[in-house]
Amino acid sequence: MKISAKIEYACLAMLELASRYDADEPARNCQIAAAHDIPSRFLVQILLQLKSAGLVISTRGASGGYRLARPPQEITLGEVMGVIGGSGLTLTIDSDDDSATAKVLCETWSEIHNMQQDMLDSTTLADLVQRAKGYAEHMYYI
Repeated sequence: MKISAKIEYACLAMLELASRYDADEPARNCQIAAAHDIPSRFLVQILLQLKSAGLVISTRGASGGYRLARPPQEITLGEVMGVIGGSGLTLTIDSDDDSATAKVLCETWSEIHNMQQDMLDSTTLADLVQRAKGYAEHMYYI
Protein backbone atom coordinates (compact mmCIF):
# COMPACT_ATOMS: atom_id res chain seq x y z
CA MET A 1 0.00 0.00 0.00
CA LYS A 2 1.37 3.39 -0.97
CA ILE A 3 0.12 6.47 0.87
CA SER A 4 0.66 9.84 -0.82
CA ALA A 5 1.72 12.91 1.15
CA LYS A 6 -1.67 14.46 0.39
CA ILE A 7 -3.53 11.50 1.92
CA GLU A 8 -1.25 11.48 4.95
CA TYR A 9 -1.74 15.22 5.51
CA ALA A 10 -5.51 14.85 5.13
CA CYS A 11 -5.58 12.04 7.69
CA LEU A 12 -3.40 14.03 10.11
CA ALA A 13 -5.64 17.08 9.74
CA MET A 14 -8.78 15.01 10.29
CA LEU A 15 -7.25 13.40 13.38
CA GLU A 16 -6.35 16.84 14.72
CA LEU A 17 -9.94 17.96 14.18
CA ALA A 18 -11.21 14.75 15.78
CA SER A 19 -9.06 15.33 18.87
CA ARG A 20 -10.60 18.82 19.15
CA TYR A 21 -14.16 17.72 18.40
CA ASP A 22 -15.56 18.82 21.77
CA ALA A 23 -13.57 22.08 21.90
CA ASP A 24 -15.40 25.38 22.01
CA GLU A 25 -13.44 26.91 19.15
CA PRO A 26 -12.74 25.56 15.69
CA ALA A 27 -9.16 24.67 14.77
CA ARG A 28 -7.34 27.13 12.58
CA ASN A 29 -5.43 26.12 9.51
CA CYS A 30 -2.17 27.48 10.96
CA GLN A 31 -2.63 25.45 14.18
CA ILE A 32 -3.12 22.20 12.26
CA ALA A 33 -0.23 22.98 9.91
CA ALA A 34 2.14 23.80 12.78
CA ALA A 35 1.14 20.77 14.87
CA HIS A 36 1.94 18.34 12.04
CA ASP A 37 4.49 20.21 9.93
CA ILE A 38 2.14 20.45 6.95
CA PRO A 39 2.68 23.21 4.38
CA SER A 40 -0.12 25.67 5.11
CA ARG A 41 -1.00 26.41 1.48
CA PHE A 42 -1.27 22.69 0.73
CA LEU A 43 -3.39 22.15 3.83
CA VAL A 44 -5.88 24.80 2.70
CA GLN A 45 -6.44 22.87 -0.55
CA ILE A 46 -6.89 19.61 1.37
CA LEU A 47 -9.34 21.15 3.84
CA LEU A 48 -11.38 22.62 0.97
CA GLN A 49 -11.55 19.19 -0.63
CA LEU A 50 -12.68 17.66 2.68
CA LYS A 51 -15.23 20.45 3.07
CA SER A 52 -16.61 19.81 -0.43
CA ALA A 53 -17.05 16.16 0.52
CA GLY A 54 -18.97 17.13 3.66
CA LEU A 55 -16.38 15.86 6.13
CA VAL A 56 -15.47 19.25 7.60
CA ILE A 57 -17.23 22.55 8.06
CA SER A 58 -15.59 25.94 8.21
CA THR A 59 -16.38 29.12 10.07
CA ARG A 60 -15.23 32.46 8.76
CA GLY A 61 -13.94 35.37 10.75
CA ALA A 62 -11.38 36.11 13.43
CA SER A 63 -12.47 33.16 15.56
CA GLY A 64 -13.07 30.94 12.55
CA GLY A 65 -11.51 27.68 11.54
CA TYR A 66 -12.45 24.09 10.82
CA ARG A 67 -14.46 21.40 12.60
CA LEU A 68 -15.56 17.91 11.75
CA ALA A 69 -18.98 17.84 10.12
CA ARG A 70 -19.87 14.60 11.92
CA PRO A 71 -18.72 12.95 15.15
CA PRO A 72 -15.30 11.23 14.89
CA GLN A 73 -16.86 7.80 15.47
CA GLU A 74 -18.86 8.25 12.24
CA ILE A 75 -15.91 9.06 9.95
CA THR A 76 -13.61 6.29 8.80
CA LEU A 77 -10.05 6.38 7.58
CA GLY A 78 -11.23 4.76 4.35
CA GLU A 79 -13.71 7.58 3.78
CA VAL A 80 -11.02 10.25 4.21
CA MET A 81 -8.63 8.38 1.93
CA GLY A 82 -11.36 7.91 -0.65
CA VAL A 83 -12.12 11.64 -0.75
CA ILE A 84 -8.49 12.64 -1.18
CA GLY A 85 -7.08 9.78 -3.21
CA GLY A 86 -10.05 8.69 -5.26
CA SER A 87 -11.79 5.37 -4.80
CA GLY A 88 -9.70 4.10 -1.90
CA LEU A 89 -6.85 1.68 -2.40
CA THR A 90 -6.11 0.47 -5.87
CA LEU A 91 -4.77 -2.90 -6.84
CA THR A 92 -2.93 -3.21 -10.12
CA ILE A 93 -1.64 -6.57 -11.22
CA ASP A 94 0.26 -6.67 -14.49
CA SER A 95 0.74 -10.27 -15.33
CA ASP A 96 0.41 -12.17 -18.57
CA ASP A 97 1.17 -15.43 -16.80
CA ASP A 98 -1.87 -17.71 -17.06
CA SER A 99 -0.49 -20.49 -14.89
CA ALA A 100 -2.27 -21.86 -11.84
CA THR A 101 0.51 -20.47 -9.65
CA ALA A 102 0.10 -16.96 -11.06
CA LYS A 103 -3.69 -17.15 -10.63
CA VAL A 104 -3.35 -18.20 -6.99
CA LEU A 105 -0.88 -15.38 -6.39
CA CYS A 106 -3.22 -12.80 -8.00
CA GLU A 107 -6.11 -14.15 -5.95
CA THR A 108 -4.04 -13.76 -2.79
CA TRP A 109 -3.09 -10.16 -3.68
CA SER A 110 -6.77 -9.43 -4.19
CA GLU A 111 -7.72 -10.95 -0.82
CA ILE A 112 -5.04 -8.91 0.95
CA HIS A 113 -6.25 -5.78 -0.83
CA ASN A 114 -9.82 -6.44 0.29
CA MET A 115 -8.69 -6.97 3.90
CA GLN A 116 -6.83 -3.67 3.84
CA GLN A 117 -9.86 -1.85 2.48
CA ASP A 118 -12.12 -3.49 5.09
CA MET A 119 -9.79 -2.37 7.85
CA LEU A 120 -9.70 1.21 6.53
CA ASP A 121 -13.49 1.24 6.25
CA SER A 122 -13.93 0.01 9.82
CA THR A 123 -11.29 2.21 11.52
CA THR A 124 -12.85 5.46 12.72
CA LEU A 125 -11.18 8.72 13.62
CA ALA A 126 -12.37 8.16 17.20
CA ASP A 127 -10.49 4.82 17.26
CA LEU A 128 -7.28 6.51 16.14
CA VAL A 129 -7.62 9.43 18.55
CA GLN A 130 -8.01 6.93 21.38
CA ARG A 131 -4.91 5.06 20.25
CA ALA A 132 -2.96 8.33 20.03
CA LYS A 133 -3.94 9.18 23.61
CA GLY A 134 -2.43 5.87 24.67
CA TYR A 135 0.87 6.80 23.04
CA ALA A 136 0.84 10.25 24.63
CA GLU A 137 0.29 8.76 28.10
CA HIS A 138 3.33 6.51 27.72
CA MET A 139 5.75 9.18 26.54
CA TYR A 140 8.44 10.29 28.91
CA TYR A 141 10.06 13.71 28.70
CA ILE A 142 13.47 14.55 30.09
